[in-house]
Amino acid sequence: MGVMTVVRPPTLTIEPGDVLVRPGPYTLEDLDALPENGCRHELLNGVLLIMGAPATRHQLIVGSLYALLRAARTDDLQVVLSPFDVRIGVDTCLQPDLVVTRRSDPAEDALYIAPLLAVEVHSPSTRAFDLGPKMEILAAAGCPSYWTIDPREPALTVWSLHEGRYVETVRVAAQETWTATEPFAVAITPVELLDL
Repeated sequence: MGVMTVVRPPTLTIEPGDVLVRPGPYTLEDLDALPENGCRHELLNGVLLIMGAPATRHQLIVGSLYALLRAARTDDLQVVLSPFDVRIGVDTCLQPDLVVTRRSDPAEDALYIAPLLAVEVHSPSTRAFDLGPKMEILAAAGCPSYWTIDPREPALTVWSLHEGRYVETVRVAAQETWTATEPFAVAITPVELLDL
């Protein structure tokens, strides 16, 4: 009887906050075939992004915003935290930090249409993607509202869909309070997202 050798793929190590970019082209099928490695994966028009864990400040803001939105949402809507796939076409899978959807929209494993709201909290390594290809993809898919948060200040920028592109409609400084009307009414003071 021979000795069986187990071959394991090399371990992939991504530091917290880092992003590894693989040009591809990759498809959703390729993405689904990736082994579990503890990293977050997104696919932007066939380009694979492999991301390390987000920083503590990032997670505090996302968690606080989730609690705030969940408490204010209407019964027909739900607030979903990442990791949760928003799959658009055959070569795009986004994982916004937070999305708002109709309760009837998500399938068991993913969302296959644009959310009503997508939120990204920037990190130094993801900011260019958040304000570039991800924003363009969500706009083209018809996501009506996109919010980005700079965790350093913290500050909130609200982008609204206008003729297929996002237009900056509101910038909320750390100490300011802004009341959203879409997808539902909720008052947000960015600095308080670090204290909830």
